[in-house]
Amino acid sequence: MTAVTRPRLEGSVAVRDGRRLGFAEYGVARGPAVLWMHGTPGARRQVPLEARAIAEAEGLRIIGIDRPGIGSSTAHLYRDVLDWTGDLELLADTLGLDTFATVGLSGGGPYALAAAAAFPDRVPAVGVLGGVAPTVGVDAAAGGPIQLAVTLEPVLRHGRLAMGAAISGVIRVVKPLANHAVDLYGHFQPPGDRTLLAVPEFKAMFVDDLLNGSRFQMSAPFADLVLFCRHWGFDLADVGAPVHWWHGDDDHIVPLRHGEHAVARLPDARLSVIAGQSHLGGLGIAREVLDGVLEGVLGGRGGPAGAAVGEAVTEVADAVAGRSDRRAGGSGRRVVG
Repeated sequence: MTAVTRPRLEGSVAVRDGRRLGFAEYGVARGPAVLWMHGTPGARRQVPLEARAIAEAEGLRIIGIDRPGIGSSTAHLYRDVLDWTGDLELLADTLGLDTFATVGLSGGGPYALAAAAAFPDRVPAVGVLGGVAPTVGVDAAAGGPIQLAVTLEPVLRHGRLAMGAAISGVIRVVKPLANHAVDLYGHFQPPGDRTLLAVPEFKAMFVDDLLNGSRFQMSAPFADLVLFCRHWGFDLADVGAPVHWWHGDDDHIVPLRHGEHAVARLPDARLSVIAGQSHLGGLGIAREVLDGVLEGVLGGRGGPAGAAVGEAVTEVADAVAGRSDRRAGGSGRRVVG
């Protein structure tokens, strides 16, 4: 299996009520910062290898953050998604971050948006990759698999710690078979996700994140689902920063219509539809995502910067994003808004 280099810096930060949040840093110690919110499930190392290489080559600072109940973050159930930003503020201050862009995959999307709503002076841009849409309130999107979580919310809320401990135990037992488990999962996914999970670098990142994040606990995904069934604590109209939302047109977990719905309700947002891709498609276009969010931070990163990544980044980008583009017969993008 492809070797995965450890983060440049990894640890945890003290937050409210004696709890801790885990984090992993990639790139350089002092550069434009991007806080990367993992999916549901996921953990602090769920950052594409291409994004890590770009950060190293171009002087960026990418920080993946464990949510409570995964990795080295203390298990906790927030009042709502916005409540999480109280801990994020402490983490950002401790790490010396003045301003930072946010990127959120799937279940990380609401948290990326919450940061922008809570800190309009600190978050100049947001990227969302197949993000979950609200289920209640004025911004609620109807239908989709998330409605199953709405139905099961009482079970998830009361059983999240026990279910998380059970899953963590199972993962420890089957750890030697982790690669085969990812292969089996990929076999039953739509073509877009199946192709990405077959890329050695992409698969290695997922396995490394899964095994490290679930080593001691796994209740975070259930806490996420509970919060997604509540009002997030803010409306989409409260997000003033520009939002670039990428969504696969074959997403089987968060329907494309949910992304279209959310983008239509955000004050300053545009939607890029990724042709032929499903739920994980946004992770295969790290170059485009980083350029998109950093445009809001630096006022554009075109020209020579993109060419400075080097051969290592090119190889990963060709393996991940290139395959999908060729299958789609072109760039695979449709921008709306």
